Amino acid sequence: MFEDGATIADVFALRCRTSPNAPAYREYDSATKDWRGVTWREIGELVARAREGLRRDGLVAGERIAIMMKNSVNWVLFDQAAYANGMVPVPLFVDDRPDNVAYILNDAGVKVIVIDGEEHWKRLKTVKDQLIGLQRIISIKPIVDADEPRLTTLVDWLPSAPGSFERPPTEANALATIVYTSGTTGRPKGVMLSHRNMLSNVQSGLAVYDVYPEDVFLSFLPLSHMFERTCDYYLNMVSGASIVFSRSIPQLAEDFRIVQPTVIFSVPRIYERFYAAIQEQLKKSSPIRRRLFEFAVDTGWSKFEYEHGRGTWKPTYLLWPVLEKLVAKKLLDRLGGKLKFAISGGAALSPSVAKVFIGLGLPICQGYGLSEASPLLTVNLLEKNNPRSIGLAVPSVELRIGNNGELFARGPNIMMGYWKNAEATRAVLSDDGWLSTGDQVAMDEQGYMTITGRLKDIIVMGNGEKVPPVDMELAIQLDPVFEQVLVFGEGKPYLSAVAVLNDDEWARAAADAKVDLTSDANGKAEKLLVQRIAKRIKDFPGYAQVRKVSVVKEKWTIDNGLITPTLKLKRNVIVTKYAAAIESMYKGHTV
Repeated sequence: MFEDGATIADVFALRCRTSPNAPAYREYDSATKDWRGVTWREIGELVARAREGLRRDGLVAGERIAIMMKNSVNWVLFDQAAYANGMVPVPLFVDDRPDNVAYILNDAGVKVIVIDGEEHWKRLKTVKDQLIGLQRIISIKPIVDADEPRLTTLVDWLPSAPGSFERPPTEANALATIVYTSGTTGRPKGVMLSHRNMLSNVQSGLAVYDVYPEDVFLSFLPLSHMFERTCDYYLNMVSGASIVFSRSIPQLAEDFRIVQPTVIFSVPRIYERFYAAIQEQLKKSSPIRRRLFEFAVDTGWSKFEYEHGRGTWKPTYLLWPVLEKLVAKKLLDRLGGKLKFAISGGAALSPSVAKVFIGLGLPICQGYGLSEASPLLTVNLLEKNNPRSIGLAVPSVELRIGNNGELFARGPNIMMGYWKNAEATRAVLSDDGWLSTGDQVAMDEQGYMTITGRLKDIIVMGNGEKVPPVDMELAIQLDPVFEQVLVFGEGKPYLSAVAVLNDDEWARAAADAKVDLTSDANGKAEKLLVQRIAKRIKDFPGYAQVRKVSVVKEKWTIDNGLITPTLKLKRNVIVTKYAAAIESMYKGHTV
């Protein structure tokens, strides 16, 4: 696969040498309205030119370069150019707030940032004066702004030929990347990962799943996610498989049919999107078609359970070839028709969603991990798949369960620590290398893990992003309008809030904003509350935004059982009590 002690730059160079003419990456070209690809030789040549560009800008080994782009060949270009020069790429979310981007750029001491174009520049421009250490802003698409001397475009910046300098020596245990993840203080923490951390995790993945050069991956999760970066991008580089970058989430269904991927890695919200589409079509189908679909799924699921030693043989299994042709194949063709397996991670996958896809013949294997673990810790195996669990420990990773049920992990994939934050590092990483995950688990006799709770109240949204609700609630309650508030969003596409308001303060605030609380057909009151919340949580990560608010009249007290004697919210009790109100805030939003 690759020698021990290799860096990501070593592995990339090896792939370019051994498979020069094989397809590496493909993406949609909006100018020609067609898909275009590059071979490993071609991307290697582009990286060599970008290396020279970074050298001309005066960057040296160890310095940081930020990448704030959608998934693309250019994302790979700058990631690999940074590694080849011994530099440290810092991925950013393309939709993050400007102030949050400014914090990360300054905290990491970034010298160069690469953006897609005008849309990102408009946001970055609002904080440009805060970016004291930033030397260069490279835009992939043309931008004209005479007032910013640091700004240039790729076509003007990229040298026409590579330089002749040698790649600086880099150790496998050296800092490779800094990945910012949400912290309990509201400000993100920079997870420091080494080359060995990430490559060991790739090796663990390839030890349990067979991936070949002829395989095709469809990339649609942000490369700023370690799940996508390790399991799609770096795993493809090691295995020699090719990646096709999706155009966008709204076009994902069409991209599946065009690209015909053989393997996908995704968060649950994507599977839920297809599941919702299937359910919507079933509503329009005849009763006979609905019953046939249900029978096919039930038969396929029962057959799957039997094959994994959790059921008995049934005569209906003999009908599967017919059901597969009549039902399963037609539906799976919407995903391209060539998927061998799918991996789900980042958040819990709904059992009903898993049952439908597995029942139709598509193996979905759940896994679990953290950015701090590069990220994989556990996965289900194709031959030992228990959809109710997060699977077994991946090779090279040790797991143990503490007295309070907390899962601890140790292995070559565990982070070096948090960037410039020794206190936060000590809080989660022991001297002998054990990482505190903060998640409580149960393990069965076969070693399968199941998440049972979280020591810290962390919301895991449908896209895998993690949000600390308690800190957010405290910040919101600094606004005198909000007496009590609970932030919700577990497994959901966005955050919502249930709130008890101070009637007098709310009446004054509404009057000041000219909102009539007696007649609010247009939802102006809710919009005002969302705006007030946004002001209070502006220091939280960009994805941690509350989009809906439901106001309740009853105060939460010890007497009515909604708070503890220490005045902490009984989260599960409140969520259960207001389940209907919470569900209404997500009506019409399945992903």
